[in-house]
Amino acid sequence: MTHATGGQLRSLTTPRAAALAGVLFALLFGTVLVVLRTSLPPGAELGSQWIDGTSGRLKVAIVLMPFSGIAFLWFIGVLRDGLGRLEDRFFTTVFIGSGLLFLAMVFAGTAVGAGLLASKQFVAEAGTRTEVAAFGQGLLVALTNTYALRMAAVFMMSLATIWLRTRLMPRWLVIATYLVAVAVLIASDVSPWTTVAFPVWVLVVSVLLLVTPAASTRLPDTA
Repeated sequence: MTHATGGQLRSLTTPRAAALAGVLFALLFGTVLVVLRTSLPPGAELGSQWIDGTSGRLKVAIVLMPFSGIAFLWFIGVLRDGLGRLEDRFFTTVFIGSGLLFLAMVFAGTAVGAGLLASKQFVAEAGTRTEVAAFGQGLLVALTNTYALRMAAVFMMSLATIWLRTRLMPRWLVIATYLVAVAVLIASDVSPWTTVAFPVWVLVVSVLLLVTPAASTRLPDTA
């Protein structure tokens, strides 16, 4: 094993400023959601929304989504670092797994949207291909609304349970997290704007981590 010379090895520590990743995710992801919701014509027939939608604004949403995903990965790292040796394997596995599944399905849904947008001119010219657009849009909706948002709800519930057991975060935030998670879990199919609740929640958590030193303080990893 090779050791560093000319100085002692130092353990990595997460700067509190890393919580800005959550703020960045909330702003980017919220912007993407608003752009998508306002670019796609409401009430249109399945398969025609991405054909009739505003191409320029949809492209902006597709470009911003990867950057919001990168910021979300940093946000997960900040949250886990805050647990320190209080970390529980069971709840942490659910917490990290649901977060990664949420991100993977959002990326997959965005890729489907990018494919629909790229094939827009061909679908518009060939009426027989509208069923392909309908399939793509149905797949996109299933990935994002049915599965990704449910994983976001599980992400929030598992994190709220961890905070409740460890008392790392105030009780009002735990209760609010449960309420938002239930709303996202149940009402996401009722109103598409319910999805905005998730980035708003991430923004609140990130700001709390930044302004409250106690919220980002963890116990040492060594006994």
